[in-house]
Amino acid sequence: MVGQSPLGPGEGRAAVLLQPFVHQVGGHTSMLTYDEHTICKPLVSQELSFYESLPLAMRQFTPQYKGTVSVHLKKDSLGNLTLIASPGLAQPDACGRLDSAGSDPAVTLWHKCRWSHTQVTKTFKDSCPGKMLLRTELQYHTDSLLEEANGRQPERKNYNPWGLHCHRQHLNRMSSKHNENKPHQFLLLENVVSKYSYPCILDLKMGTRQHGDDASEEKKARHIKKCEQSTSASLGVRVCGMQVYQADTGHFLCKDKYFGRKLSPEGFRQTLRQFLCNGNQLRADLLEPIILRLKALLSVIRRQSSYRFYSSSLLIIYDGQEHKESSDHHLPPPKTHGANPSRVDVRMIDFAHTTFKGSKSNPNPTPHDGPDHGYIFGLENLIKILQSLLEGK
Repeated sequence: MVGQSPLGPGEGRAAVLLQPFVHQVGGHTSMLTYDEHTICKPLVSQELSFYESLPLAMRQFTPQYKGTVSVHLKKDSLGNLTLIASPGLAQPDACGRLDSAGSDPAVTLWHKCRWSHTQVTKTFKDSCPGKMLLRTELQYHTDSLLEEANGRQPERKNYNPWGLHCHRQHLNRMSSKHNENKPHQFLLLENVVSKYSYPCILDLKMGTRQHGDDASEEKKARHIKKCEQSTSASLGVRVCGMQVYQADTGHFLCKDKYFGRKLSPEGFRQTLRQFLCNGNQLRADLLEPIILRLKALLSVIRRQSSYRFYSSSLLIIYDGQEHKESSDHHLPPPKTHGANPSRVDVRMIDFAHTTFKGSKSNPNPTPHDGPDHGYIFGLENLIKILQSLLEGK
């Protein structure tokens, strides 16, 4: 059942066909779109425990937790797999809605949307923001996405294939292990990019250590090796994925985690710069608000005793659509929060391996004293690099 419905009581409640979240740039767990402002992901007890006992000071730096929902797998006569959240909320569009009046929940998203690729891409290019362009590209390049998401092609100009790659893997794992009727619990979380027209997203794996306290010796060794061979060891941070809207081409430039693992410290710096380039120029106006928000996060993390954010990520987000001063009074000015325009955001995500004293899922965690120094090391280096870019170095 829905733990906390994003709509009020009495509003539409129907099964929801979960769609791949088109702005997923990193990670390996499938992120799914529940509604415009809500995404969901498979529930992990340790992550749930984190959200349920989240320190007040950290809430501005994490997605809002909206409860849980029961999800089950459906397979049609052709073997196509879908995930259905039920009971849920009716979607406003014909593609995603499964209302109670005769819709077939076994028909996949890809089969329900039957417009031609050329027609839809042209329509969305002409009239819709970048997130819609991304969505159409994902829907109509499904045959080639999987092979192109494996690291051999880390840069794509038209779409970000990573979310669909994760979604396919997740469906295959679920179908091989579970029958259709088995309910699965998913977390409902705020879609932190829903307010952006062209969401530019940098996914950074934070800290000098990635394995959780419960990791097997094999997994521990594997994660240690990844850290040693990447900027995780030298900087305490590495690129896990990225999408940047390019104003000169009208497309998103995308990088994946395999690209990020190969970067040297200088390559990491250049990638940060690339993340802030729109194809025409460096968005220098974004550097100060991003730095201010990272410093605020650093102050909060320094005060969190016993927390270890192993394998968590940090998202840096801004709107690829620049807000320019205009004499057109029909255009509202961008919203601001003090010195931090709302088009810039910093959020921590992925807490499946986060441990802290008093965790409900692990009442006797490995004792850790003081703050997470590996995470702090990464944040400090990230701030230094951004400040050097601000100073033009």
